[in-house]
Amino acid sequence: MQCRTDIKSGNKLSALGFGCMRLPGTFGNIDLQKADALIMDAIQRGVNFFDTAYIYPGSEAALGHVLEKNSVRAKVYIATKLPLFKCHTYGDFDKYFNIQLERLKTDYIDYYFMHNMTKQADWERLCGLGIEKWINEKRAKGQIKHIGFSFHGAKDEFTTLIDAYDWDFCMIQYNYINTHYQAGTAGLKYAHAKGISVFIMEPLLGGRLAKDLPTAAVELFNAKDADASPVSWALRWLWNQPEVTLVLSGMNEPGQLQENVALAASAQANGMSEKELAIIEQVAAAFSATYKIPCTGCNYCLPCPVKINIPDSFMAYNASYAVSRFTGIQLYATTSGGFNRAFSVRDCTACGKCEKLCPQEIEIAQKLKDVGKRMEPWWFRAVMAIARRVMR
Repeated sequence: MQCRTDIKSGNKLSALGFGCMRLPGTFGNIDLQKADALIMDAIQRGVNFFDTAYIYPGSEAALGHVLEKNSVRAKVYIATKLPLFKCHTYGDFDKYFNIQLERLKTDYIDYYFMHNMTKQADWERLCGLGIEKWINEKRAKGQIKHIGFSFHGAKDEFTTLIDAYDWDFCMIQYNYINTHYQAGTAGLKYAHAKGISVFIMEPLLGGRLAKDLPTAAVELFNAKDADASPVSWALRWLWNQPEVTLVLSGMNEPGQLQENVALAASAQANGMSEKELAIIEQVAAAFSATYKIPCTGCNYCLPCPVKINIPDSFMAYNASYAVSRFTGIQLYATTSGGFNRAFSVRDCTACGKCEKLCPQEIEIAQKLKDVGKRMEPWWFRAVMAIARRVMR
């Protein structure tokens, strides 16, 4: 396993980090046996950084269980995140932090995030509650080793946040599609220049860069190297950049882990040729032309009060442009539409609950209307109406 150095601490972190949001099992109902096998396999292959969060259902507890059961806590770095939207008083910091320690079965956190910061006002609100004092106390006691934040806002807000505190690290959404989105390439370089390690989330855009590429993009990759998967292109592109400290991947199958570990062992900074980088740019252009809704499938928007499967609806909508409308409707029917569930995107009441939680700041209610128009033609609605009557 290739390791890269955390700038502030000097820690040697595996270039590939394990994102625990998508552990095996259904969201919130983790298969502990499969999770145990996958996490231990990752550790044996050299992965030493495991990322989770308070709001990932079941994730912290599953990770803590595996590490304690196998007596490997000291071999890894645990990263988790404070749920900022739940913190309204100084006492809330301890309340949630102590729950996390209990779940993770540990007495310290290696890398602690302020979760989902979007703007300077988020940090100012926390400062008003006394977060700086609290961080200093936890660091003095050795309960928090390193402090940072995960970011989901605009580029200008990112640089302001970087300058607002003496951070040890930060995490940004970054891939070859998102070079000018949120922090982007400029933010990556700015943080690195300030001596702050940068961790990467959504390297495959919620899996979209692995399995939902348009045909034109796949052909571009295959023309250069038919044996190299879209995943390898996306991850090598990230590790090609020396400013990237580590890349998180939400692996939930042994095959994904094996492929990613092999890539992490060989990918080097500045290792891609100019021709390869040019192909990446062409693929990005082909993908962006068909990618209508920037949903990463994080599921923060769920559960919907009227049971709409928002991420899968958006996935099908994007596929209808990337592949074909018929393919998109097929996906919609089988994952989110009326064949296996008795509800429709047209049931959206525009309550706004999902939009408040969306890290991508998608105007979900409006986009669901767009999905309904494209994915539910008259014949589909007729079939769905019959399905509804049968399922009552």
